[in-house]
Amino acid sequence: MPSEMQPLAKALSLQRAKGDQLYKGAVGATALVAARTGIGTSRAAEATARLLDAVHVEHVMVVGIAGGLGSSAVGDVLFPEVVVDKTTGVEYRSSPLGGVIPRDKLMTHDDFDMTPEEQQQLVADGFVAVDMETAAVASVCEQRGCAWSAIRAVSDLVGVTPGDVITLANADGSPNLGAAVRYLVTKPWRIPRLVRLGLDSRAAAQGAARAAARVLATGPSTRS
Repeated sequence: MPSEMQPLAKALSLQRAKGDQLYKGAVGATALVAARTGIGTSRAAEATARLLDAVHVEHVMVVGIAGGLGSSAVGDVLFPEVVVDKTTGVEYRSSPLGGVIPRDKLMTHDDFDMTPEEQQQLVADGFVAVDMETAAVASVCEQRGCAWSAIRAVSDLVGVTPGDVITLANADGSPNLGAAVRYLVTKPWRIPRLVRLGLDSRAAAQGAARAAARVLATGPSTRS
């Protein structure tokens, strides 16, 4: 989403040329290019394929926010070792950079909301967070023979954030202002929670971006 890209671009001093959808920069001798995926597995897979078609990439890093499960707390920065596609059940294992030891387990799915029973089962199976893109990115990377890893910061807790807030964003991750106005008019009692979610999401996106910058600063200089 734009709210995830902005702190990443700032942390890594990335710039976007006029008319270009890609952000570019460098950390030392490491060339960087960044792209937004939008929301959901289909858009993430398409964006990853476009990126790998457009430029030579040795390592893809997914950076952004996620919903926490179990013992996860808002603000936690996660380095998933295993990411599972909920629809297919396929597991993907990350390739760490910068001395990171991945240890977390992440579930990717397109269902923003889930039942308490589903949440409990995921926690019992060892998952610490959910997102809507990482497994799709990993799938394309593995098909193309490209290494990948992920950094996700917890912005909210599954089961606490109302599932219908997903309607407040367009598919590309930009704010849906019309839906937001209607939501606030019809559900004004949720305004305090939405304000808290906004602040926590911004802090989480900044945390994920800072973590990515640290990893890249200590990673192999040949990576891009």
